[in-house]
Amino acid sequence: WSYYAYVVELCLVTLISSVEKVAYLTLFHVIFVFFVWTYWKSVFTPPQQPDKKFQMSYSDKERYENEERPEAQRQILMEMARKLPVYTRTVNGAIRFCDRCQLIKPDRCHHCSVCATCVLKMDHHCPWVNNCIGFSNYKFFLLFLAYSLLYCMYIAATVFKYFIKFWTGELTNGRSKFHVLFLLFVAIMFFVSLLFLFGYHCWLVSQNRSTLEAFSAPVFQNGPDKNGFNLGFVKNLQQVFGEERSLWLLPVASSQGDGHFFPTRTLSEARNPLLANEEQWEEDGLDDDSHGCHRGSSLAIEMET
Repeated sequence: WSYYAYVVELCLVTLISSVEKVAYLTLFHVIFVFFVWTYWKSVFTPPQQPDKKFQMSYSDKERYENEERPEAQRQILMEMARKLPVYTRTVNGAIRFCDRCQLIKPDRCHHCSVCATCVLKMDHHCPWVNNCIGFSNYKFFLLFLAYSLLYCMYIAATVFKYFIKFWTGELTNGRSKFHVLFLLFVAIMFFVSLLFLFGYHCWLVSQNRSTLEAFSAPVFQNGPDKNGFNLGFVKNLQQVFGEERSLWLLPVASSQGDGHFFPTRTLSEARNPLLANEEQWEEDGLDDDSHGCHRGSSLAIEMET
């Protein structure tokens, strides 16, 4: 409706100046294309799931299910976790294990009950785009909010003059009057609501936190640390948008890493028992240097319901 109201009722029917029509329509369609593009990418980019290396093998699953002793189950999961770069734990110091997906969760990964799967660096499940927002599409979601704001702001700014003319009776076209008046109100209403949401996510990016981590701080070897993944503003920004600044405003994949490994602020390799066997990491294609994975944590079990 906003497209029809702006293009037809305002630009084609109400505006008289041809120069003004061309200028309004050109800028509008540039913003509109990015608005629709980012919305499309947010909706249709599937949430990325953990690699098969994190899945419980058939033999391990059989051992785990047949074992009734908690300590023995603990040992099975510890054996699995030694081969994986997982460092965050539950509040009880347990390994983050998903019994529904039968996998050890990578850091910042959570199970989405709506999508019925574990999602890498899950932020939240968004009903507005009917998709889970995580590592694979968080950049697209942020750009969608940004271009939505720009779309509403541009409409409000260009419509305002004609809103005043219709309101004061200088223009009297009845059909266009309704569309123009209502268009301004709707644009301002959405702009205000989106501004708070976009501002909140900008703050999350600056702190390198997800929405889930903002409510429940990730737990490391030394306990909960809300700033555990905070590497500084620039590096935090690059982790979401990438190092190539020419791609920051385009809805194309450019986020750093593959969603399984994230550098941390304070923990070091020397304090991490999992990194004692570097050769195993290289053989599994999970080399610390090539993936920039982070350091530090002891292991235990998580049994989530």
